[in-house]
Amino acid sequence: MKSPLALAAAATALALWTALPAAAATVQVRPGQDLQAAITAAAPGDTVEVQRGFYRVNLHIDKALTLRGIDRPTLSGGQTGDTIRVTAPDVVIEGLIVRDSGTSLKDQNAGIYIFPGAHRAVVRHNDLTYNLFGLWIEKANDVQVLHNTITGLRDVNSSQRGNGVQLYNTTGARIEGNHISFVRDALYVDVSHHAVFRGNRLHHSRYGTHYMNSYYNLWEDNDTYLNRGGLALMEVRDQVVRNNRAWGNSDHGIMLRTLQDSVIENNVVAENARGFFIYDVEYITLRGNLVTRNTVGVHLSAGSKNNKVEGNDFIGNREQVRYVGARDERWGTEGGNHWSNYLGWDRDGNGVGDVPYEANDMVDRLTWRHPTIKLLLASPAVQALRLVGQQFPVLRVPTVVDPKPRMQPNQPQRNFQRDTQPSPH
Repeated sequence: MKSPLALAAAATALALWTALPAAAATVQVRPGQDLQAAITAAAPGDTVEVQRGFYRVNLHIDKALTLRGIDRPTLSGGQTGDTIRVTAPDVVIEGLIVRDSGTSLKDQNAGIYIFPGAHRAVVRHNDLTYNLFGLWIEKANDVQVLHNTITGLRDVNSSQRGNGVQLYNTTGARIEGNHISFVRDALYVDVSHHAVFRGNRLHHSRYGTHYMNSYYNLWEDNDTYLNRGGLALMEVRDQVVRNNRAWGNSDHGIMLRTLQDSVIENNVVAENARGFFIYDVEYITLRGNLVTRNTVGVHLSAGSKNNKVEGNDFIGNREQVRYVGARDERWGTEGGNHWSNYLGWDRDGNGVGDVPYEANDMVDRLTWRHPTIKLLLASPAVQALRLVGQQFPVLRVPTVVDPKPRMQPNQPQRNFQRDTQPSPH
């Protein structure tokens, strides 16, 4: 007969064994089987593997599990509702083709809808196509969206499309390595903070990225091209925007509107209608950017002041700066910027021009108001008018002044990527 001590030890061991979670299971689903039933029957922590095939579903995932496609099966929502709806935290969705959500803007139909409270969701290596919204993330924190290809309703007008990825009221998101096109806005970020956006390729949309009321985010190494606008930062602060490329956008490369306390550095902004559009911006640092071959390099207006603009290269823009203001705006007071149309000299050979650079004059103002004057820019009369404006301060207009213009570019010329093919997963 066992001693009381031995019996107690056995009881303790049995209690510990029964308290351990059961080992996670892997459930296989093949074409013709009920995928929703498999998810409903699965236990938290299980993996549901979907074999290659076509599945007509409107899935609801309400527990922590992994939904994994094998050889890229297709899940179609049949153009109703959300194709996949996630309401539980710690869900992983990977390796699927997710398509054909409903088309109700009112109901915000999406290929994958991450509902409030579905924290730490991971969506990676999927193709989301022909959905109204590719991925809608609402009040869910620490979500990861990694290396997906997202295309929208490319055969309808932009106003009838949803966004590629929509973030609303989130913190801690990671949006990396995605290729998004033919949507309204490729990334729409609203009231979402402490997020990282890195290595995304965003094109053929209204905006590559549209930020509203969002703080403490990092925007790094992204390509925004062939959109109406590349990157639009509106009503935000404490942003870092570095090492990105914005090119070929029909309106602006980078819009900074009502922005404070941010750093915009080392970006290539090329061949846009306006490289930078800066409106109502204060206390930002704009440094090390290459602004080249835009119709207007920088459009600056509406009380944008108290900003540090240093070490940028403005090269070959048809108009370097279009500025509307009541007083001069001084840039480059510490180290200067490089201006390809600077006509001054450097007698002492220190690499800094001996006379300040002034971005525009009376003739520039007239051409903004009366564009047909551009036909006469080479005429002796217009050149004489420009000379008179320089000689008589009473005719001078407020402008951007760089007191230390650099004679040579501040950094080596950098290329921007023109390849528009999707990157491999």
